[in-house]
Amino acid sequence: MENTKWLPKVAMFIRNMKLHNKLMVGYLLAGVFPVVLVSAIIYQQWVTGLEDSSQEFAALYTSQIEVSLNNFTKEYDKITKSVLMDNDIIFKFSDERKLTMDELIIQQVTVQRLLMRVALLKPEIVNVMLISRENSIYQYSNTTSTANLSALGAKEWYKRLQSSDNTFFITALHDRTYYEDRGTGALVTIGRVLLNYDGTYAGLLLIDIDPYTLLPLDNDFLKAQDKYGISVNISDRLGGIVYHSDAASGRLSWKKIMESGKDYTSDSSTDDQIVLTGETELGNLIIKTEISRAKLLMKISKMKGVSILVIVIASLIMVMISITLSYTITKPIKALRRSMKQAETGEYKPINNKQSYDEIGCLVNSYNKMITTIRTLIEEVYIAEIKRRNAKFIALQNQINPHMLYNTLDSIRMKALVNEDEETADMIIILGRMFRLALGKKGKRHSIKDELEYTVNYLKLQNIRFDDKFSLDIRIPEEMQRCSIIPIIFQPIVENSVNYGFQDYSRMMNVVIEGLWTEEGWILIRISDDGLGIPIEKYKELSRILEDADLDKYKLESENVLEEKGLGLKNIAERIKIHYGERYHLKILPSDGKGTTVEILIPKV
Repeated sequence: MENTKWLPKVAMFIRNMKLHNKLMVGYLLAGVFPVVLVSAIIYQQWVTGLEDSSQEFAALYTSQIEVSLNNFTKEYDKITKSVLMDNDIIFKFSDERKLTMDELIIQQVTVQRLLMRVALLKPEIVNVMLISRENSIYQYSNTTSTANLSALGAKEWYKRLQSSDNTFFITALHDRTYYEDRGTGALVTIGRVLLNYDGTYAGLLLIDIDPYTLLPLDNDFLKAQDKYGISVNISDRLGGIVYHSDAASGRLSWKKIMESGKDYTSDSSTDDQIVLTGETELGNLIIKTEISRAKLLMKISKMKGVSILVIVIASLIMVMISITLSYTITKPIKALRRSMKQAETGEYKPINNKQSYDEIGCLVNSYNKMITTIRTLIEEVYIAEIKRRNAKFIALQNQINPHMLYNTLDSIRMKALVNEDEETADMIIILGRMFRLALGKKGKRHSIKDELEYTVNYLKLQNIRFDDKFSLDIRIPEEMQRCSIIPIIFQPIVENSVNYGFQDYSRMMNVVIEGLWTEEGWILIRISDDGLGIPIEKYKELSRILEDADLDKYKLESENVLEEKGLGLKNIAERIKIHYGERYHLKILPSDGKGTTVEILIPKV
């Protein structure tokens, strides 16, 4: 039961996958998985078949080597036994102390002839030695250098021969430093222990041969050695190396083989090597044929690379086909989904349908008709409401005749001067300027400079009212002041600073209006004050209201709501979104409770 708990999670994950991913995964599983599975099975069968054939070949080759070495040892067994046929020589040879000088001379000549006859039987024989029990040495060599008995007696392999239980033996590789010329190279010694009639030790017959002659290598073997990494190693029962094909072919030196001292090939097959063994009937020789599995399977590796390449190419083609098919199916669905999300936010845009007239295409066409109908109905209602409001505004504006208003304010100012009320006269002058800016810009461009002038006049009125408690610092470049801006932006923000940030009548409140250029070349206006600041709860509420300005910019509010809110921050934010676009904004920056900063981002116009 516990092992099946993950099944509902997998099912839930598959259900929640996007349709595009489901289609693509389905195509890939249906196409790639069978190709990979079949290729893996075929490749495994190829590898197994080739490895079995190679092991059969190696076993056959090892058997041939075993036959060849058996013939070799049998021949030398006969050669060494030929010395035993002359029993009189062996008898005299074992008891040299009883011979006269003439008999010794005759024996020496006889032994020399015997050794010469043995050496001439095989051309590979380097030296033949007969060593008596009394350590007298008789030798025949096809070279000018002869063996030194004292140097020979110091060799470990020679000491082991004297106590050997086998009458016929083949030694491991050894150097030829016991020769007088102390030459380099390696030798293998084949010999026999000589016994008297009564079985007592009489001496040793030693035949030194070149190790190359144990197993001559033909061109076919050398080619196979390079191609498949085949090596043949012959060793004795003690593990001493008698012959190695790497040295015989020149890959390694005999010196390096001898320095290793032991057979360094593995006794059984591993992941890297295939090892087959055999042994001779005489001489206690062990044959090991070693084949590199990596080189043997090189062709299969090439096939594997080609197979992988084919699988990768086929997979890429299937991926492209699956992506194309899934994209073709899911593209109109994604477009439909995006359009629905836009409709949720109040943007009713039809989908550009260039698809075929299948089931999805018919669904998209029906959706476009529905969106067009909804947008038409909304626009009719919206335009009708706008026309109604414009008509009301025009009627109100016609009621307020600017010239009449200016003349009336001028008359009131003159009356105040007559009554020597200069403060009232100054307030009327400032109010007249504000009316001229607000009512006299019809058909003209409203600049940031005009907006600043309107704000300056507003603060002048407040300073008259509050005995110069406000200061205004304008840090906007002249070039920026000449840019256009929608009217009545700065003054409501400064008014909020006066109404909500000014509470301490004992100190002056400073207002700073700063203009900066952004990296995109847009205008960034920051209006900040050092008033009381905004509590964190009120800041969060205002931020949420300003974030909703983008959603509410096309919603028509009731007249009561407008009367309650007036030209507040949300009204300014909505006008910026409507006039300039969604990327531009008005937002309140967070503060530490000291002052308030409002940021306005508009394009350069």
